[in-house]
Amino acid sequence: MSTGTQSRPVPAAVDGLLLLNKPAGLTSNQALQKVKRLLNARKAGHTGALDPAATGMLPLCFGEATKVCAYLLDADKTYRVTAKLGEATETGDAEGKVTATASIPALNRSEWQQVLHTFVGTIMQVPPMYSALKKDGKRLYELARQGKVVDRDARPVRIKEIDLLEVSGSRLVFRVSCSKGTYVRTLVEDIAKAAGTVAHTASLHRETVGRFRAEDMLDLVTAEKAAEGDGLALRKFLLPADSALADWPQACLGDDDAARFSGGQRVRHAGGQPSAVGLVRVYRDDRTFLGVGELGEDGWLAPKRVFR
Repeated sequence: MSTGTQSRPVPAAVDGLLLLNKPAGLTSNQALQKVKRLLNARKAGHTGALDPAATGMLPLCFGEATKVCAYLLDADKTYRVTAKLGEATETGDAEGKVTATASIPALNRSEWQQVLHTFVGTIMQVPPMYSALKKDGKRLYELARQGKVVDRDARPVRIKEIDLLEVSGSRLVFRVSCSKGTYVRTLVEDIAKAAGTVAHTASLHRETVGRFRAEDMLDLVTAEKAAEGDGLALRKFLLPADSALADWPQACLGDDDAARFSGGQRVRHAGGQPSAVGLVRVYRDDRTFLGVGELGEDGWLAPKRVFR
């Protein structure tokens, strides 16, 4: 006898990466869970979380591709940033209460560009209180919500490029390419301080992660439409796991060594790129991706992440 309830389909083995253009208003995990349900995937993860108010590229990893999530965390990222000059907030973004105001200096476009360029290179940055970093076992944002401020050590981050896009009144828009661990909210505050005022991040959009391009992103509405019916159309947007490592050196193995590598054994690697010591992407001679290996100076290749 029918119970009148519709059983959910059994999750499938879905493998690959999807570059979601995350909308504002969702946490990174909420966005991941939505797409995971659309794909009916068994296993999923994301890399490089975005704040709920932020938008843009959120790489979602499914199945075997979850094994590359950690490596994507190390990738440089590019953001389009809109700052509101003259107002500081407790959170460093538009969600927080205004804590300070200041006049906006009468700088022209060239002068603002000069201020921005002083931040190019390796800089020291103090993480904001409203962050997920831990102090004595507690998240900083938890302490901040209790009205507490604790000392935070400055950390080095790298600003690869920073370019002014627009400046008008209290609105400052720039594009920045930066290393992992960079807090854009803090960067905005530091830029404002260098210019003699205060500011907060009004909006933040991530355009790239590593080698992935903005035009390869898929918005949530398009994903939902592609998932209608059997959902197979959405899987066509998945990228192979090794696309996240395309800038890495590679090693190719014959059938016997490939079998040993996939079984968790070190193998001797004589060919390929001799200078590629360290992490490499590993393939069988037929271009089947086998996983991530670590190549030593002695020529031995050890498996680090094996793909099934």
